[in-house]
This record gives sequence, structure tokens and C-alpha cells, in this order.
Amino acid sequence: MSTKYAFLSLPQGVFDSSDRDEAISSLRGTVSNDNGSVLPFNIPDFKIGTLDALVQQADELTKLEASCEAVVSKVADSLKNVLEGDEDRIAQYKMVNDKPTDQYELANVDTDVKTKFNQYNSVKTNLATLQRRQTGNLSTKSLTPIVDPALLVQDSEYIETHLIVVPGNAKKDFLKGYETLAPMVVPRSAVEVAKDDEFVLYAVATFKKHSAEFLAKCREQKWTPRQFKYVEGGRQEEQRELDRVTNEERKVCGEALRMGRTGWSESVMIWIHVITLRVFVEAVLRYGLPLDYVTALVKTTSKLAPKVKTALDSNYSFLGGNAFGRDKRGKITKDDAALSSEMAAAGFQTGEGHEYTAYVYYEIEFP
Repeated sequence: MSTKYAFLSLPQGVFDSSDRDEAISSLRGTVSNDNGSVLPFNIPDFKIGTLDALVQQADELTKLEASCEAVVSKVADSLKNVLEGDEDRIAQYKMVNDKPTDQYELANVDTDVKTKFNQYNSVKTNLATLQRRQTGNLSTKSLTPIVDPALLVQDSEYIETHLIVVPGNAKKDFLKGYETLAPMVVPRSAVEVAKDDEFVLYAVATFKKHSAEFLAKCREQKWTPRQFKYVEGGRQEEQRELDRVTNEERKVCGEALRMGRTGWSESVMIWIHVITLRVFVEAVLRYGLPLDYVTALVKTTSKLAPKVKTALDSNYSFLGGNAFGRDKRGKITKDDAALSSEMAAAGFQTGEGHEYTAYVYYEIEFP
């Protein structure tokens, strides 16, 4: 089950004690160990500007966090693609190192990872194509290592050899009828070149002026003509190309994984840094000065996160003023009109993509 993290900030005054450690203990009692682990999340006292500046920063941080989440998701998808969904191996690359976040550039992470993984996908596709040409059936695989050049009529002004792939169950029909498919097919020229579980490959000689008609008639019979031109050293060249692309794929795969590991680390750290700033800015907008807040991190799961939220709402919904109340059964309810008023007072607009809560609260889940 996936891990989910909740960041929350509450004014120190809502707790019975002015000691922050005791406040964290109180939060642990509210959440309960069955639903999640509560840890202190210390945020430094950043410099505070004007109220207008804070409201603008809150809006900018909302957009920036959405970008952070998108980049982390892209990096995760790229790692999953390269490692073909192997969750154990993927986990080894989803590590966060200890570099300070001010060294990171989110846009560069996104661009660098995207560029490297696009390069990897291109090389991987090229390799898959070459491998199919070596391992497919006779209708698709390379004929270079199969066809003996001695079977081909070469350098003739009038006659040429065609290679025809025939389904195994149509072998008798082909041998019985190929000579009469078109004029001037060389009699008894059909030679079996190779066969596999599905097809038989034949070489057939015809006069060049009737080649097009012969090939068209073969296609009508569902017999597949294969284009082939003998090249001296072609077999060795194909193998060299396969070896080259195989080595390139391994090299680029390693580079992509290293880039993915770095990209994951940097983008996650940027994301957490942005969330930290969002928590701080929103706490100032909601609770005002002095900076006397209790900030905590709740580690839970996607299944238990709603229970964590319900427990917190039960204890701290009063911070939302008239926007939150209780029905006859004691369940927390919201007043939409009052909610809009409270959001405006806190410096937030409706429709910003973040559900308004009675206290500072953000959830994230790493892909």
C-alpha cells in the first residue's frame, strides 16, 4: 500500500501546553498510532514581507507545487519504463540524496531527464527492430544470414531470382502452381531455401519483363515476396550493427538510470521545499504574528489518510470559524458561503486546486 504524507501547521495556542514537544505528543494522541506516525517538522522563521506579497507568494507557490508534482511523476514514469515495471529495482533509484535544495533547478531536471529518456527510447526501439530481424519468422526476419548467394541469378540481363515466403500449409499449392502464375517463369526453378514453424522460403527465377506480374500474383495467393539484394560481407555488417546498438542501448540505459536517480532526488527535494514554503506562508496568512506555530508531518497510507483527516477535523475544525460546524450526530459539516468568506480572509481564492481546511494541511503521495 502506498505511503502518503500529510503536512500540517496549527497555532501553539490550541494546545494545553506551550511546549512544542508536548504539542506533538497531543497530535499523536489525536491521530493515533493505528492511523499514522506523527513527527515534528521544523520550519525556520523565514523573513516576512507585506500581506500583499504573502498572498502573491501563496498563489505562485500553488502553481510551482503543481509543476513539482508533474516533474516527479514524469521521472517516476521514465524509471518505470526503463526498468520495465520492476518495483524492487525502481525503489533503488527513488532515493533522495543530501544535496542542499538551492542547488537544484526544476526546469533543468525536467528537460535533462526527458532528453535522456527520449534518447534511450529511441535506441531501445532501434535495438528491438534489429532483434526482430534476427529472431522473427521468415516473413519478417533478415534474409542476409539465410540466403546462399549461389542460389541467386546475378548479373543477368534477362533473368532474376525472387524470394517468396509461403505458409507451410500452402507448400503443395505453391509447388503445383508457381510455374503458371505468370508468363516466362523458369520451369522447375523453385528451390527451398529455408523453413521455420510457420513458413517456407523459396527462390524462383523469372524473366525480368514479367517479374512484376509474377510478384503481384504471389501476393494474390497470400505468398509474400521478400526484397533482397546480396551484398558482400552483409552478414558480418548486420552482426556488427546489432552488436553496436546492443552496446549503445546498455550505455544509454545506464545513463538514463543515473539521470533518473538524480532527477528523482532533486525534484522530490524541490517539491518538499516548495511545500515547506506553502505551509509557512499559509500559516502566517491564517494565524498571523508572532510565528508561534506547531508544524508536524504525518506518515500514513492512502487508505488511512481519510481517518487521519477526520481525527484532525474533529479536534481542530473550530479554527475555521463559521465555515465549519457539527450536525446533530456530531459530524463535521461545511457552510459553503462562510467557507468562501474564510478563504478570502486567508488570502485564497476558490478553485485553486486545494481543498480549504480549518487549519494548514497538505497531503502528498510519491508516485
